[in-house]
Amino acid sequence: MSFLKPTLCKMSMDSRARKVFAAAVEAVQPDTVVRHSVERKEDSAIIDGHKFPLKHNLHIVGFGKAVLGMAAETERILGDHLVKGVISHNKNSHFHHSHLLLKDNNCIKVIEGAKHNLPDANAQMAAEKIKHLASELTEKDLLLVLISGGGSALLPAPIPPISLQEKLDVTRRLAAAGATIQQLNTVRLALSLLKGGGLAQYAHPAQVVALILSDVIGDPLDLIASGPTVQNEVGPEDVLLVLEQYKLLNSLPSSVKDVLGRPGTWCKVSEDETDKAEHVLNVVIGSNSVALKHAGLCARELGFRPVILSPGVCGDVRLVSRLYGLLARFACSREEPSPDISAELLRLGPEVGVQTWDLCRTMQVLGEGRTEGWGATCLLAGGEPTVKLTGKGRGGRNQELALQVGLELRGLEPPPIGPVFLSGGTDGQDGPTEAAGAITDARLYEEAQAQGLDVDHFLINNDSYTFFSQLSAGQHLVVPGLTCTNVMDVHVLSTQSELQ
Repeated sequence: MSFLKPTLCKMSMDSRARKVFAAAVEAVQPDTVVRHSVERKEDSAIIDGHKFPLKHNLHIVGFGKAVLGMAAETERILGDHLVKGVISHNKNSHFHHSHLLLKDNNCIKVIEGAKHNLPDANAQMAAEKIKHLASELTEKDLLLVLISGGGSALLPAPIPPISLQEKLDVTRRLAAAGATIQQLNTVRLALSLLKGGGLAQYAHPAQVVALILSDVIGDPLDLIASGPTVQNEVGPEDVLLVLEQYKLLNSLPSSVKDVLGRPGTWCKVSEDETDKAEHVLNVVIGSNSVALKHAGLCARELGFRPVILSPGVCGDVRLVSRLYGLLARFACSREEPSPDISAELLRLGPEVGVQTWDLCRTMQVLGEGRTEGWGATCLLAGGEPTVKLTGKGRGGRNQELALQVGLELRGLEPPPIGPVFLSGGTDGQDGPTEAAGAITDARLYEEAQAQGLDVDHFLINNDSYTFFSQLSAGQHLVVPGLTCTNVMDVHVLSTQSELQ
């Protein structure tokens, strides 16, 4: 494996890590991903290698936190053929980037709903208008469906006579009982008109093209916004098994029992589905992998040798932080690292969503760096770790991960020789705070002690935002503001040996 030696950079490790994170976010801006995915050639749109004729036959619907910017760029490229559109946009996602706003006097209706990321009456009204628009289309029409994170809450359409509140109650009870996301989705699809391929069915026989900005690990089309354009394979027996497992079958509202008793009203698998599926194209145009790729390009420009670990990091932040701490020690070791470090890394990897092959590849690159003497590495990863709540403080998974990693780095060299770690949410908001995340290094524990901050107390109370706000006057916080996009989190672990 041969790499060019990165160029030197005089910028601080902290500043470089922040620039790498910013590059990741910029790469998945809603207008950027649409512009890179939709090409205009005379009176045709080229998407994912497919050519779609434009004859004043274009309709747009969208739902999610980033769809306003996606719609604005789509309108810029294809707007002269646009007939009508309906966008269901998050009520909390106000921003002031003019290039992400629709033109004045446009023909796209924007409805704001799902305040606090929960389905509400406004979101349900938007879903009804989207359903109505789709159901009026003909075989001559082209429907662009714009989907991003938060889309499920912005497209609630319970099958009558189920009310929105009844549907929410059933899914909340399942979640409280410990149901997995897959099980929740199974029941959610059975109670919805539009999820699980329902929207594509209403749009038939029109051509449907879904442009998807993924906020789910692995980019599974059926889970992103509950797959409104993806054929649903859920059958009656699947739903009954989930409800029986959690002992909810006998306590369901009568409306839900009524709908589940008539599978024909919700089961979307039928003999003519293959024909309908041929009229649907689903394209993931932005994801965590895209963000990491561009972060790597930026890292190289800043003098690092980039290595992408995985876009699917998940699991308890304490285990994830241990993994990053071990990788930092592996990268910073002046001699061949202890076999115990490698063994623990390979044991931890699968527990936090990192494949053994990816860990072996990463350790090989880090080892080559030590023997070949290029000095600086930037390890990149992404995903969505989880935090076990034990307190009532303010924070989020990114700030808590940064705090835990800071403790794991204790004893290593400080920057510019030692490692720097940054964890940030690409949406710009980590939990109920104004920060996207935080940046830390091996000095964190001593720095906190010198300022009278009890790290353990803040961790027990899940109060990482308060901790970082007080530590060195908040200099460790990453605060880009709302970014208008979301592809989960980005993790940056950069190291620079004494060779540089």
